[in-house]
Amino acid sequence: MSKSNLQKLRQVQMKLAYKVILLKGKISQSISLKLGTYHAIKLFRTPFKFKTPKREYPMISKSLKETLMIQELQKEIMVYHYGNSDKKVLLIHGWAGRGTQLFKIADLLLENGYSVISFDAPAHGNSTGTQTMMNEFVICIKVLSEKYGPFKFGIGHSLGGMALLNAINRGVSFQKAICIGSGNSIFDIMKDFVAKLEMKPIIAQMMKEHYDRQFGVDLETFSSYQVAKNIEIPTLIIHDTEDKDVPVQCAYDIHQHLKNGELMITNKLGHRKVLGDAQVLEKIINFMHA
Repeated sequence: MSKSNLQKLRQVQMKLAYKVILLKGKISQSISLKLGTYHAIKLFRTPFKFKTPKREYPMISKSLKETLMIQELQKEIMVYHYGNSDKKVLLIHGWAGRGTQLFKIADLLLENGYSVISFDAPAHGNSTGTQTMMNEFVICIKVLSEKYGPFKFGIGHSLGGMALLNAINRGVSFQKAICIGSGNSIFDIMKDFVAKLEMKPIIAQMMKEHYDRQFGVDLETFSSYQVAKNIEIPTLIIHDTEDKDVPVQCAYDIHQHLKNGELMITNKLGHRKVLGDAQVLEKIINFMHA
């Protein structure tokens, strides 16, 4: 089968899978809102695993790979050690991403005398498990900082940006932080998730109440704009106007609450192309060296 036909087949398979998910959601909420909420929560915690593209192979092959047990979670994660410099940078991918997804940033860092540590978060890439949440990203950041730090800089994409801000708020030390395409309000994320499932809006409220009980605190306190109020280090927020996954307004809201923030808004790059844009890469290095 040709590459184009294989891609078309995968697209058809994904569309069918999505239709099945929508159907299950509608059936479950019609039986009871509680059952519908359970269905939504399960999906909310389960990331899709995508095939690693060939463009990430060089970073994979050149990295020292290590499986690390995160005792607090009782889950193993894959860690990538890229470069040998004492000047270390931690990269954190987003939801349904991989530790090598930020490879262009990683290559840029190596060229400028840094070494990189990245990881596949629980239930992502080559790490174990099928379900996870942002708090597990944060725990991984803390463990990696204790084991391999100190890190000079932390760079997070999407959910990885939210996790980075939360980790700093919990005492993980970085000289500077960079968040790219980061989400903001956790409740807004839930509402958007439920809307995409074509389920009743009340399901999002019930999801939040479930997690509020589970964590014993209002889940919104972990939102980026909330934790940003407590962050003192220089923090660069990068976001694209045509990001279809995370609205650009999130960047403005986060930046507004930072004590020492800088904002870069790009155009026509979306949620992922922004990770490899030349102007973005230049901005990252200039910010780190300022």
